Amino acid sequence: MENPLTNDYGRFFADDTDWYNDIVLGTLLPHFMWDPLPRFFQTWIRNYIGGVLLYFISGFAWCFYIYYFKRNVLIPKDAIPSRKAILLQISVAMKAMPWYSLLPTISEYLTEIGWTRSFPRLYHVGWLPYLSYLAIYAVFVEFGIYWMHRELHDIKPLYKHLHATHHIYNKQNTLSPFAGLAFHPLDGILQALPHSIALFIVPVHFTAHLALLFIEAIWTTNIHDCIHGKVWPVMGAGYHTIHHTTYRHNYGHYTIWMDWMFGTLRDPEEDEGKKL
Repeated sequence: MENPLTNDYGRFFADDTDWYNDIVLGTLLPHFMWDPLPRFFQTWIRNYIGGVLLYFISGFAWCFYIYYFKRNVLIPKDAIPSRKAILLQISVAMKAMPWYSLLPTISEYLTEIGWTRSFPRLYHVGWLPYLSYLAIYAVFVEFGIYWMHRELHDIKPLYKHLHATHHIYNKQNTLSPFAGLAFHPLDGILQALPHSIALFIVPVHFTAHLALLFIEAIWTTNIHDCIHGKVWPVMGAGYHTIHHTTYRHNYGHYTIWMDWMFGTLRDPEEDEGKKL
């Protein structure tokens, strides 16, 4: 016998997906181009368009701010990446974006058919469990991304055939906000995979999951700008620039905690102190 609560959840998830699709696709495309398509393909197109828009809006906005509006203030002129380097990063990211978009699309489908532990409405659990589950989810994702990233370095075939694509940007004048999603498609999917795996383990609000997954596009823009924000314990661009130059430190995602726990943390301020 089917669980009526699961049926209700599925209905809520399907309604939410239709609403998101209508907002994005209905605003940007004529209905005849997408309305006849199965929901799965509508969702994939919506995620693709959303990912592209976030990538370009956040990338161009941040590049304008740090390279033009604050020119020679935040970054020295000789450290600004060339137009050629930025165009290469955009090209790599655009080739990978259709594949990146599959991950949230598959997660959404599996959630609709009841395979994950997600819930669709806050009132299904209440504020305290919602916040508790979200905290557990965040810790799981932080742990998962740390180890996925680290293994992409430690397992040599994975590094050579996947992650090396991203690490051709290894100096300040080759890193830019547009490098944030310039990965081999499988590399990018593997690093985002902990978000999706968490859905099967932690009862998390699905809209919060989608929001956090797409915030990745904005976050990766920020951590590739080479500007050390000095906001402890955030794993900002100062830490991540060290990662791109040493290859053996600062594998973490949003915070420094995993690198601190597993002995791979390298502090940019200590590095600056050694140079003085």
